[in-house]
Order: sequence, then structure tokens, then C-alpha cells
Amino acid sequence: MLTDTGLKLGLFSANCSGGFAVTKIEERWSASWDDNERMAVLADEVGIDFLLPIARWIGYGGETNFHGGVLETITWAAGLLAKTKNITIFSTVHTAFNHPIVVAKQLATIDQLSHGRAGLNVVAGWNQPEYEIFGVDLPTEHDDRYAMAQEWFDLIERIWSEDEPFDHQGRFFQGKHIYGNPKPFAGRMPILNAGSSGQGREFGARNADYVFTNVFGPDDGAGVVEKLTSHAREAYGRKFGVFTPSHVVCRPTRGEAEEFLRYYAEENADWSAVDNLMRLQNLHAKSFTPEMLATYRSRFAAGHGSVPLYGTPDDVADELERYYRAGFSGLTLAFVDYVSELEYFAQEVLPRLERKGVRKPR
Repeated sequence: MLTDTGLKLGLFSANCSGGFAVTKIEERWSASWDDNERMAVLADEVGIDFLLPIARWIGYGGETNFHGGVLETITWAAGLLAKTKNITIFSTVHTAFNHPIVVAKQLATIDQLSHGRAGLNVVAGWNQPEYEIFGVDLPTEHDDRYAMAQEWFDLIERIWSEDEPFDHQGRFFQGKHIYGNPKPFAGRMPILNAGSSGQGREFGARNADYVFTNVFGPDDGAGVVEKLTSHAREAYGRKFGVFTPSHVVCRPTRGEAEEFLRYYAEENADWSAVDNLMRLQNLHAKSFTPEMLATYRSRFAAGHGSVPLYGTPDDVADELERYYRAGFSGLTLAFVDYVSELEYFAQEVLPRLERKGVRKPR
């Protein structure tokens, strides 16, 4: 499990070219290995709780081919776990494209390597062009996608928990004499599920330690948190934390923040990539409601549709406090530059959160 630091903060999508910003500016995030290593070491040093990658196999087109360059998440996590000391690093794994017996072995290995700092983010999949790459049909019904994800996850958990070989004859996976050694370092690693559809949230309620879901903001988010946590408690007798993704533009003055936002997300947005991303989300995913998609075009350009954290350090700290008071266990953060902007965030925003009692002092 992640350490109890108060409001947990993680970095999201740094393994993908462009990060979360669908922009054409020359200084957009490269997602090179060297930049990711610099980001991870810095995040570890300043006390960021976790890193969360996106599993992506094809870009979104446009002038920049947003997310056209992506570091594969398990090997990415292994390399960064070897370079860091304290931070938890998740691997995001598509259930449709990765065999559970192989994944169980890979993740147990990197969890042993890091002495218990690995995590698993389970993704049932939604992006049809990626399914076409693998020659796999995208199930039309979300129920079928999550039925496969549930069997996939059940098999992994059984490999991690049982000491004797076993047979499995399921709807999606079959095997004989299945066995896994080593196990995860502490027996089980933190499980995250990024799902905003009804089926995705149900999967999270049943299996995850943290559910990662999209909201408009802290006001509607409070109701989402209450609904999710109460359902998990009543249906499964379980507790979990709720995360939501955000993107950050933090500058000494609000005017500077607004100027940079306008520069990268309006004047230089890659609108064709934005529109393609939103079209695919509308066709195949249920991560955003129709109402969100109708009003989120600028938010997709700025940060993939995630909640905005704009303004001065006081503005950003105040907004993060609102999410904490709304019941969120944590947020992921994305920056145009995950190094220089994280340095400023750590210097100015983290101490403010500690003074507010939102995060525990390091």
C-alpha cells in the first residue's frame, strides 16, 4: 500500500510523448528515457507519492501525433524503480493484450527488485485502433470487457497467493499446472483501476485499493466519492481511496499562469489530435459523460480532459485542499514540463499543503 501522507500526489502520463498536453509547442514533453529518469529522481527526492503511466500502442494523429511515442509501462517501471528509493511506481496493463501468467511474473519480479514499491493499474481497454493492431476484436459491450478483466485479475491474484500448481479452465483463459514464484514482496501490491464507466467503477469496488475516475471538479466529485465508497462498503465490505487526474499550470502570478495556458493550449493546441482523441473517447470509452465531452474541448487540449489546477501557488494549494475536503484520497498531476514545473510545484505548493494539514510534513 502507499504510505499515509495525507492527500496522495502522483505524476501521470510522463511516459507518453506530449504528456497530458495536446500541444504543438517545441518545448512539449518528449517522454524520452533520459527525461523520464530525471523526472522520477526529482519526484522521489521531493516526496511525490507515485508515478502512473499510460499504456498506449498508437498515437492520436494530428501534427504532433500526440502519444505517438510511448515507453512500455512494465519495463519503464522496472528501470525507474532501480533509479529511485521511496516512490511507488505503477505499471498500467491492458488485460486484452497481456497474458496474466506473464504479467504476474513480471510484476512480482519488479516488486522484489524494489522491495515492495511496484503497483498495478488494471485497464480493460477501450481504444479500437489499438485492438486492430493486435488483431483482437474490441467487445462492443463493456460487460464483456470487464468480464475478461475480472478473470484476468482473478488468475493473477491466485498465482500470487497459492503455493501449489493449479489448473484454470475459464471463459477467456485456460492453463494447466499454473504456478508463480517469486510472489510480490509483501504478498500483494497496490491495485489501481482507472475506470469511469459503471462497469469500470464496479470492477474497482470489487478489486482495487484505489479507483481512478474523472469528475468535473471537487463539488460533483464529493458525490462521486461518496457513491463509490459507500457501494464498495455495502456490496463487498471493502474500503478504497478515490483518485482523479489533474493538470497543473502554476506560476508566481495568475496572469503568468493564464498567459502560459493560452500559449500552449489555445494558440498552439494540436486541435486535430484533440478532436480525434475526443471522437475515440465518445465512440468506445465511457470515461467521460456526454456532457463532459460537449464542453471539454479546451480541457482536452490543456490536459486530456482532466481537472484544471491553474494560478498561483496559493490558488493551486487551495484547489487541492478542496479535493481533499471532498473526500479524495489523491490526485495525479501533469505538467507541460514534468521537471522544471515540478521543481516549482515542490518548492511552493507542497509546503502550503503541509501547512494546511492536507499533507503530512516530510
